[in-house]
Amino acid sequence: MTQVTDHGGGVRSLRVPIPDNPLGHTLVYVVDTDRGPVLIDTGWDDPESWDTLARGLTECGTSVAETHGVVVTHHHPDHHGLSGRVREASGAWIAMHAADTAVVRRTREARPEHWFSYMAAKLAAAGAPEEHIAPLRAPRPRALPGLSPALPDRDIVPGELLELPGRRLRAIWTPGHTPGHVCLHLEENHPAQLPGRGRLFSGDHLLPEITPHIGLYEDPDDTTVTDPLGDYLDSLERVGRLAPAEVLPAHQHAFSDAAARVRELLTHHESRLTDLLALLAEPLTPWRLAERMEWNRPWEQIPYGSRTIAVSEAEAHLRRLVKLGRAEAVPGSDPVTYVAV
Repeated sequence: MTQVTDHGGGVRSLRVPIPDNPLGHTLVYVVDTDRGPVLIDTGWDDPESWDTLARGLTECGTSVAETHGVVVTHHHPDHHGLSGRVREASGAWIAMHAADTAVVRRTREARPEHWFSYMAAKLAAAGAPEEHIAPLRAPRPRALPGLSPALPDRDIVPGELLELPGRRLRAIWTPGHTPGHVCLHLEENHPAQLPGRGRLFSGDHLLPEITPHIGLYEDPDDTTVTDPLGDYLDSLERVGRLAPAEVLPAHQHAFSDAAARVRELLTHHESRLTDLLALLAEPLTPWRLAERMEWNRPWEQIPYGSRTIAVSEAEAHLRRLVKLGRAEAVPGSDPVTYVAV
């Protein structure tokens, strides 16, 4: 049976599995409204995930067909993947921040080969070895998860209340994990009267025990020089000041004391930046830097896909250090290397 958790006050969560992923599942929230249930995220586009979502809604006393709307915290496929199927089955609207909708639109319009060519060139520029880049140049199936996501039909406007009849749900823009990530503040008294200001659906922005991935915003058709880690740290402080009574994240479990968790994450990233400066006593490419960074396992045990993610995270931290004037690119280096200032 699907694990359904009742959080009180007309809010429940469903554990929707993510295939072949150590996170295990996405917590999809079902929020009762005067027009029917509204989902916060939907889970991965996979038959087992779809069956789990449908079964969970039945256990909640409703169904996919009765869904009034879908609010997507960000465009990643473990959150947005099933949105299109929900809309097809129910006529529900789909809402997302415009910055992530733009990513979805470009993803839908680009051929898969375009994406893989971009990633191969990006990894080469980061100093990745040829054996890591070669698989990106190999022929692959045309149908790939996450490359044809549903196009949202409503924009989430930061600071505004969403159109949820009978509820007060306000969007908080929290870029960093993605450019258009949003948290959603339920401005209603906590059903158990916990001290604080309502409840926060935090997506991947604020998780109780793991640090969200902060890499570069991967988009072949957007050449804007961004600072995702700087965006994330600013967003963390904004959420900390909000002081919700309880946080309802998209992974793991609900928790209280958001401010304490924010402090832990700010400290973690400042410590990581300091450690990177020590490593950059000698010039290093992003790949070489990632090899030397501290992860949850030795580099040689990190799987192929996770290495690509690790390099993106190293690049995001490098970009932050450069913006702060604490590191710089070595002129004439190819692939480019960085050194502490």
